[in-house]
Amino acid sequence: MGTVTIGVSIAVPEPHGSLLQARRAGFGDAAAHSIPTHVTLLPPTEVGDGDLPAIEAHLTEVAAAGRPFTMRLSGTDTFRPLSPVVYVRVVEGAEACTWLQKQVRDASGPVARELQFPYHPHVTVAHGIEDAAMDRAFAELADYTAEWYCTGFALHEQGADGVWRRLREFTFGGRTVVPPQAAPADAPADRGTLPAR
Repeated sequence: MGTVTIGVSIAVPEPHGSLLQARRAGFGDAAAHSIPTHVTLLPPTEVGDGDLPAIEAHLTEVAAAGRPFTMRLSGTDTFRPLSPVVYVRVVEGAEACTWLQKQVRDASGPVARELQFPYHPHVTVAHGIEDAAMDRAFAELADYTAEWYCTGFALHEQGADGVWRRLREFTFGGRTVVPPQAAPADAPADRGTLPAR
């Protein structure tokens, strides 16, 4: 039996995802086009390929217990000097993300694991590049905002080429998908803005 590297994340939807991915590439981060823009729930984790059915069943249960929530991004921050990362902040939805990642990594489940650092939901926009480029990412996205209604998360697998590909999506509350037009009246419309250049 072989092994595969998986991750679980909440996708940053369009047009925000592509915009932030393009900006990340523009800062010189070579990994930008290998990693869809996301908020991590389970970081890269090596598992046996035979474990995937059990993992998918576990994630289905986690999603069934979850409920849609508002995600809002605003401004930048950094993990430097501890880790060479600049990110866009999750200012609404962080509590829900924290709950979800705990369920995904539950000790009784098939992907129980400890984290290298305490969990902090974020959207990476620069990682491991020159300090000057990290500073530019921090400054140029300082006024960035985006908001959407999060209805689920996805399981990804990293290919031999280093590219992350979605294996399956999991919708909160079971199989029912909440179409944008059917979202609650107080659910925000998608929006994303960048500072004038």
